[in-house]
Order: sequence, then C-alpha cells, then structure tokens
Amino acid sequence: MAWFDTNARALPWRDSKDPYQIWLSEVILQQTRVDQGLPYFHVFLDRFPSVGHLASASIDDILLAWEGLGYYSRARNLHKAAKQILSEHGGKLPRTYREWLTLPGVGPYTAAAVSSIAFGEKEAVLDGNVMRVLSRVFAFEGIAQSSSGRKHLHSLASDILNRDNPGRHNEAMMELGALVCKPRNPSCGDCPVEKNCQARILGRVHEFPQKRPSKSVPHFDISVAIIRDDKNRILIQRRPEDAMLGGLWEFPGGKNEKTESFEETCIREVREELAIDVEAIRPIVSVKHAYSHFRITLHAFECRQISNAEPTTDLPLAWVLREELSNYAFPRANRKLLEIMSDEEASENGTLSQDED
Repeated sequence: MAWFDTNARALPWRDSKDPYQIWLSEVILQQTRVDQGLPYFHVFLDRFPSVGHLASASIDDILLAWEGLGYYSRARNLHKAAKQILSEHGGKLPRTYREWLTLPGVGPYTAAAVSSIAFGEKEAVLDGNVMRVLSRVFAFEGIAQSSSGRKHLHSLASDILNRDNPGRHNEAMMELGALVCKPRNPSCGDCPVEKNCQARILGRVHEFPQKRPSKSVPHFDISVAIIRDDKNRILIQRRPEDAMLGGLWEFPGGKNEKTESFEETCIREVREELAIDVEAIRPIVSVKHAYSHFRITLHAFECRQISNAEPTTDLPLAWVLREELSNYAFPRANRKLLEIMSDEEASENGTLSQDED
C-alpha cells in the first residue's frame, strides 16, 4: 500500500468514492486495458451520469456508446443491473458484497472490488493481475485459471487482505500486477515484495502463472450482403439478444460452407434469413477480424434483390441511409467494413483486403 500511494496512476474513478463510477470503471475494465477503456468511461459518464440515467436509456443508446469495446454482454448486463437497482434498491447502489452478487453480470470479482473500494467491505479481489502476483509470490504450481486454482489463489488473497483498509489494499494489488508484475518483462527490481517472491527466488518468474496448453484458434469465412432499395437505403438486421454480440446490428449473411463460393454463401444466407432472392453484383471488400476464441474473414458483396417479396425474419430489420448507419451499433468487423466502403465510394475498381488487429 505504501508503494501504491507513491506509484498509483491518476485515474478519474480514484478521485471519487462514488460507487456508480467505481462500478462503471470495473465493468469497462473487464477484459479491457485502461488506456482503451478510459475514453469509454468518460463517454458513459457524460451520457449516463447516474444509475437512473443508465436505467432509463435505451439499450440501443447504450450499445452505441459501447461500440468497439467488445464483450457486449457487459453493456447489456450493465443496463439490466441499473434497472434492478432502481426497482429493488430505490436507485441506491448496494453496499454489501452479497447484494452486489444479486445483480446481472456481477460476479465475485466485481462484487468484491466495488463493495471494498466504495464501502470498505472486507472482501479480497481476484482478477488477472492479482492472480499473477499471487502465483509468482507463492510459486503456485497449479493452473491459475482452473476452478481449484482460482479457489486456492482467492484463499491466499483473503489471508493477506489488509482488513483495516481492504479497498486500498485491493487497488494496490491490482496496480502492482498492472504496472510491475506484468505478464512479460516484469519489473522485478521495482517490486516492493521482490525479496519475498518465491518465483523470483527460484529464478522462475516467467513460469508463473501456470497455464493450460493453448488450443488452435478456429477461423470462419462469413459472407454478407449489402442490399440497397430504390431509395438507396441499406438493409440491416439486429442480432438476437441472447446471442454473441446480441442487440447489435449487422448486414445479413452467414458462414461459408466449404462446398460453395463466398458469393454462393451470400445468396443462400440471404434466402434462408430473409426469404428473398438476391444476385451479387460485385464483391466489395474482405475484412479480417480476431475475436477472443476465433477469427473471421468477412466477405461483403453488393447485392440487388431480384424477387418481389418483402424481407421477412423474426429479428428487427431496418432500411437505413448510408449517412444514418452511424446511429446504429455494429460489431467491429461490420463497422470496419463500413469505414472501408466509405473510403472506396469514390473509386470504382478493385477489391481490398484489410487486416484487423
């Protein structure tokens, strides 16, 4: 904690004990680096300055503000939790660890972080940074991310928790992992617990935390249709709420079957999804994108409807002018496609291939 007092980063939610800001920051920073999440924190706080504003906002507005941050279930659960806080807690954020656990999307880590930092609950946090610190300090030989590994590391975290100032202790542990005890090239010489670190003493720092063997990452080819009507509007559809990227808008299409061309995939998927027939006029662009557990290449085709039927689906559809598409939340690969299309509108030739980091 003495190290933290001297070395802690100046972050806006640390200047306030407002539990709403602390909760918002913890949700945004799940699976997200601070430098990436900080602009989103400011946007959210500006658009939804209180839990009441968040609860009364539409899910479309929330997803649009979240666009590009990924793991969209976080945004949907944030909205659901805000509504529950209004209906069950009178708009006041819970104080206890157990109360936080009753909210959608709130697990042991978030519950411990918010309740300890905002309200002094004596609960130890266990995020990726803390797991790495503990695995190295205690030279824990088990698989850190396994259920038994997490249970053991949480027990260690609880044993060493400073119960006079649990929130500050938790913040210090997380900051130590983020700034010093990094996954690669840890700054052991700057570490306040270097002399007590068993991994350092054994000369095995880079062996911890122990991990499962990595698996190969699958790749999928996806074909999508850019369908325009006689008013030059583009057809988009909304993804199911309970699906990956639920609630976001996208262009109709789907996975390629290896026996067909990408163009054939586009035509087939539109027929299956919307019960209309289209012809592919030309390929537009191919966009590569990496998700956490798989990769895709999105192949976009400019299409013309050749049947008289109206598009039909159980999901919401919208015909939208090109300049209005920025009002809708899209997955990152679709948004990248739109950006490239915009850059290419002045040109009439060629198909580009764009790698997405």
